Amino acid sequence: MAMKIVLVTGGARSGKSTFAERYAAQGGRKVAYIATAQIYDEEMQERVNLHQSRRPASWPTFEAPYQAEQAMAQAVQHAEAVLFDCLTLYTSNLLLAPDAPADREERMQAVLTAIDKLLSSAKQDQADVIFVTNEVGAGIVPDNALAREYRDVAGLVNQKVAGFADEVYLVVSGLAVELKKIAVSLGEDEHNG
Repeated sequence: MAMKIVLVTGGARSGKSTFAERYAAQGGRKVAYIATAQIYDEEMQERVNLHQSRRPASWPTFEAPYQAEQAMAQAVQHAEAVLFDCLTLYTSNLLLAPDAPADREERMQAVLTAIDKLLSSAKQDQADVIFVTNEVGAGIVPDNALAREYRDVAGLVNQKVAGFADEVYLVVSGLAVELKKIAVSLGEDEHNG
């Protein structure tokens, strides 16, 4: 059973990945890194390079644009903490996968099923698992159907993982706040909105 499941969320360039990296490495733990990014252009390569430059070379990296539960099972064999960066890229990969269902509702269900598999795998591990994600729904409503679908499913993924996590941190301007300590609980229906 996992020692602890942690979710770190925030906006773009909020400092969430840096916080998650420090959290994972605290106490000198051995850390494994699960990367979900697929590199399609120079700008994405620059982002990946930035993340790689911050990580110690001793952290084994597992590429998981799809079927991340398999990478999770491998990563835990090499570490005391597994850092998964990030859930929103993973969600995007699943939504746009060549074999993704054509129907919007079926596609959303396929993504949520994949997240269930990932969480189930994380629960079986003997390491802390730290998930990084983005808050994508705090701005204006996107003007196209795919962007709205992505925003909606990313929000559902974040709710699912937050409900599952032992700790949830919101990072704003490089500062982290632990949300579960200050959250108001309204019962089981609180995660259905």
